[in-house]
Amino acid sequence: MTNSKTTLYNSYIIEEYHMTEEPYYVPVNDEVELFEAAYRQKIPILFKGPTGCGKTRFVEYMAYRLGQPLTRISQENRKKEKETSTTGPHTNIPLVTIACHEDLTASDLVGRYLLQGDSTIWIDGPLTRAVKVGGICYLDEIVEARKDTTVLIHPLTDHRRILPVEKRGELLEAADGFLLVMSYNPGYQSALKDLKHSTRQRFVAIEFGPPPVDVEAGIIEHEAGIDKKISLQLAKLGEKVRNLREHGLGEGASTRLLIYAGKLIAQGISPRRACQVAVNWAVTDETAIQDSISEVISSIFE
Repeated sequence: MTNSKTTLYNSYIIEEYHMTEEPYYVPVNDEVELFEAAYRQKIPILFKGPTGCGKTRFVEYMAYRLGQPLTRISQENRKKEKETSTTGPHTNIPLVTIACHEDLTASDLVGRYLLQGDSTIWIDGPLTRAVKVGGICYLDEIVEARKDTTVLIHPLTDHRRILPVEKRGELLEAADGFLLVMSYNPGYQSALKDLKHSTRQRFVAIEFGPPPVDVEAGIIEHEAGIDKKISLQLAKLGEKVRNLREHGLGEGASTRLLIYAGKLIAQGISPRRACQVAVNWAVTDETAIQDSISEVISSIFE
């Protein structure tokens, strides 16, 4: 009898993780042009926006797009026109995503020595590997990281483009394709969790927010696989719930939550129930605000 192994998961080496299929993303403003211009000039980028507004999807989209022949979108007629890049088309740009947290250390980013038998070996961290191969390194929710950790990236964000690896006594020069991208949610800022000015002023900032109702409806329709009518109703729900921020709601319903509601509806869950569990109960625990959102849901899905 022959034994066979079945792989139950997909595993990727960081340097070999590329966006092979185009992620679905609908540009709202000029964020695509801004990102491409910053990439060509090797300028680090900071994304600012609420949870679930498309920051991560956008960086995935751009990693894919930059692996294709570069295009420019005309501001006047939004027609795509081919553009010849001065450096030639980029291919296979790795995307390294790091979810920042309060316990993230410099060693987690740069690397560390590990025991192997009777000796020690050096293992590069994700930031080091992105620097070496010329990938896009995306630091998600950077304000969650310790401030002494974020200082580490400073030499990568100016004309030097170097990464100090102090434990090895090395200075690594970033490969040509390397770009540092960070994101954070301004709504979660506090005195203890904020970007230092010395860090903030090393980046150009692109702001994200909820898309217009018609655009958001199209996104929901595509991602959830539901009809236009329900997609538009969900987008209108998102708009009305966000308006409740003036009445004590911490953060409104994200496009992500509206898509979740749409996916539940696509599986046969009633619209009211889907919106209750995916939107109402997800955004707040305050009974009074939940009651207000329930009224909004009932008015839209009669």
